Amino acid sequence: MNHFGEELAVAVRRCRNPVVVGLDPRWESLPASFRQNRASDTESQAIAYEEFCREVVDVVAPLVPAVKPQAAFFEECGPAGMLALANVMAYARDKGLLVILDGKRNDIGSTAEAYARGYLGRSSVWGADALTISPYLGADSLQPFVDVAVERGAGLFVLVKTSNPGGGMLQDQLIDGQPLYRTVAQYVADQSAGATGQGGYGSVGAVVGATYPDQLAELRAAMPNTWFLVPGYGSQGGTAKDTAAAFDAQGLGAMINNSRGIIFAHQRPEYKDSFGDSRWQGAVEAATEDMIAQLQAETAVGKLGSSDSP
Repeated sequence: MNHFGEELAVAVRRCRNPVVVGLDPRWESLPASFRQNRASDTESQAIAYEEFCREVVDVVAPLVPAVKPQAAFFEECGPAGMLALANVMAYARDKGLLVILDGKRNDIGSTAEAYARGYLGRSSVWGADALTISPYLGADSLQPFVDVAVERGAGLFVLVKTSNPGGGMLQDQLIDGQPLYRTVAQYVADQSAGATGQGGYGSVGAVVGATYPDQLAELRAAMPNTWFLVPGYGSQGGTAKDTAAAFDAQGLGAMINNSRGIIFAHQRPEYKDSFGDSRWQGAVEAATEDMIAQLQAETAVGKLGSSDSP
């Protein structure tokens, strides 16, 4: 029986880093070669997105444990975009990557169960190893996802303390003297602790932003059995040092996402002159390797693969 929390630990140890490359294709940011001689209609965009993401995967598959396709950019292209998303996910799986689908789904009852059964597990029609979900309809909306994830050995990442500036409007509201995000965190922690793998981590994880390093440390202490998916690194201002508190002493426990900062690295000042559009894949590789090196230098990730790491 698969166990996502354990599979994630194995993949992170194998790669000696916890980097997740976000696949967030945007038409205006694609290298020129993907836009030239193409109409900008949604079907053409979808084809370009699939080609681009496949070529990103070719670069990062030997380097990192997981990718995170963002469903919204594919959905924007309609049916052709959804087919492109399915093809990209299958391609990434075939390359040995874990696939975390960023869909932030939720609903109640049978609808939540339908989302879960459609997306979760490699036996599902979408074949996602894990899915991001929203908690704000309450525990009865989350339980169908948890049940299917456990049944299929898949994973979940529940929005707890997100990286965006406006997240505090709800997440920081005090309920019985504590912020709402702590109530959500307790639910996730309980689910994680209830079904841990050999490494001590469960398959129900939490989304906690790198842009709030104090809360990241607070939540790591409160959720010792929970994998964190950490957005906000790079383009949103989060640094390797900001993520340090997300990890346990062995360098496990957190996956650090970087989307635009890697896939569109050819546009960043530090890579533009050396690579540019014509060598955009080289920029992707350089940005990925630089991120790995920064995490290894600034966090416990540097202990992965050491002789005292289990």
